[in-house]
Amino acid sequence: MKSITIKGSERESVGKAATRTARNAGMVPCVLYGGDQPVHFTADEKGFKNLVYTPNVHTVVIELAGKTYNAILQDIQFHPVSDKILHIDFYQLNAEKEITMEVPVKVVGNSKGVMAGGVLRLNQRKLKVRALPANLPDFVEANITNLEMGNKLYVTEVPADNFKLLHPDNTVVAQVRISRAAMKAAQEAAKAAKDAGKKKK
Repeated sequence: MKSITIKGSERESVGKAATRTARNAGMVPCVLYGGDQPVHFTADEKGFKNLVYTPNVHTVVIELAGKTYNAILQDIQFHPVSDKILHIDFYQLNAEKEITMEVPVKVVGNSKGVMAGGVLRLNQRKLKVRALPANLPDFVEANITNLEMGNKLYVTEVPADNFKLLHPDNTVVAQVRISRAAMKAAQEAAKAAKDAGKKKK
């Protein structure tokens, strides 16, 4: 999985006043969990753009005064009105411990059902995976090539190399539904065939 580097400064004071001052200066208060002690720090709000405002998922390299920590974004709080980032929690990665994350689904292939007039519906835009940090995928690939009209792609048909998919076997990842136009055309064809049969009699 690709990483994004966040450069920050450790916080000595974590009270409300210090937090407000940091936010007013365009900084985001953050906490890194998962180590011996939580690490409080602030980082420039602009530095989170490619981490937060994207459909992609990344691990994070946090740089604090010469120290680096590998982590993932665990929780984020936004202002209810302005949507500004208020606070972010990170979780420190351990190379030998599996981690659970949601990663995006990437659709590949041309569905036979879609080419025949069906409509593709992506039921799961993200899937929860568990893996060692080094094996976390950037995305989960869903191949829809063999989906006929009315068919479903189940999570058991999605390849999972070096990671586990944490979903029940009956989870539908994608499906091809019959479009209204295709349904109407089929109904009209059936009606025409029925009428033709009546005329023959």
